[in-house]
Amino acid sequence: MAQNILTVRGLKKYFPVGKKGLYVRAIDGIDFELKKGEVLGLVGESGSGKSTTAYTVMGIHSPTAGSIYFNQRDISMPSSKRPLELKKDMQIVFQDPGTSLNIKREIGKILELPLKVHNMAPKAQIRDRIIELLEMVDLPADYMYKYPSTLGGGERQLVAIARALATDPSLLVLDEPTSALDVSVQAKIINTLMRLQSNFGFSYLFITHDLSLMRNISHRIAIMYLGKIMEIAPTVEFFQSPVHPYTQMLISSIPVVSKEEEKLKPKRIKPQGEIPSPVNIPEGCRFNTRCPHAFEDCYRDEPEMKEISPEHFARCHLCS
Repeated sequence: MAQNILTVRGLKKYFPVGKKGLYVRAIDGIDFELKKGEVLGLVGESGSGKSTTAYTVMGIHSPTAGSIYFNQRDISMPSSKRPLELKKDMQIVFQDPGTSLNIKREIGKILELPLKVHNMAPKAQIRDRIIELLEMVDLPADYMYKYPSTLGGGERQLVAIARALATDPSLLVLDEPTSALDVSVQAKIINTLMRLQSNFGFSYLFITHDLSLMRNISHRIAIMYLGKIMEIAPTVEFFQSPVHPYTQMLISSIPVVSKEEEKLKPKRIKPQGEIPSPVNIPEGCRFNTRCPHAFEDCYRDEPEMKEISPEHFARCHLCS
C-alpha cells in the first residue's frame, strides 16, 4: 500500500468576523490522507471550505486547530516558519493565473526566481532549465521573452504550472486550476496536468466544484459541505454507490447525454432550502436544512464519520 504523503487530522480554520466571539468556521474539523502518486479530488459548492483547506495545507493560513503532516513531518505552522526545503517539495497552482503571475516580469524571469531561491540549477544552466520547463507544459522556448499580459488565460496557467514544477515538488495543490478559463482551453490544462502526473508520479490535491471532472482524473473523491467532509471514497465506488444525501444530490445533478448514463445516476434528489451561513451553522447535521431524509437525530446530534466499506466513509445518521 502506498505511503501517505499528506495526512490531515482534526484541521480547523476559523476567521473572526464582526462582533467579538463570532467566527466563520471555514474548516470545522476534517481528516483525510493523500497517498504518494495519488490524485485526491476535494469537491464542494462555493463556501464549502475547500480552497481554505488548500491554503491552510500550504501554510498561507495558520490552522486554528488540528495537525498537518507532510511525509510524517508535522507542518502545522505558517509558511513563513516552514523550512525552505519543505516549501520546495510542496507547490500550489492558483485559480486565476491573471493575478498569480507578476505582469511586469518576463516569463523567463518568473520561472528563474524559484530556480535561484531553491538553488535548483547552476547559473550557467538556468536558461536551459527554463526552456525545459516551458517544453514540459508544451510552450515554445521563445515564450521566456513574453509577458503574462500578452498571453491567453490558458497559456498563463501553463506558465503557472511550469513555475510550480521548477522546484521538482512531490505534492501539487491545484486550486480550481481551470475554473477561470474558457471551456475551449480547460481540456488542454487538464490533459497537461494528467500527463505530468503520469510521467513524474506527482501527488495532486485537486480542488474543484466540478464533480464530473473528477470522475475521469481522480483516484479518490472527498465531498465538503460547510467546513466538513461529508463523504470520501474511491472514485468508482463514489459514483456507483454514493451514500450521503448531499453526494447523491450532486451526482444526480450532473448532466448526461444518453439514457444509459441516466440509468447509472442515483434517483434525483431535489435540493431544498438555502446553504446556511458558516457563521451560524445548524445544530446536528449541518445538511439538515436541505436534506429530504432528515429525522429527529439529524437536528440534535452531529453525525460521526463511519466506514461504509474499505476506504469509503460517510458522515450521516442514515449510515447507523
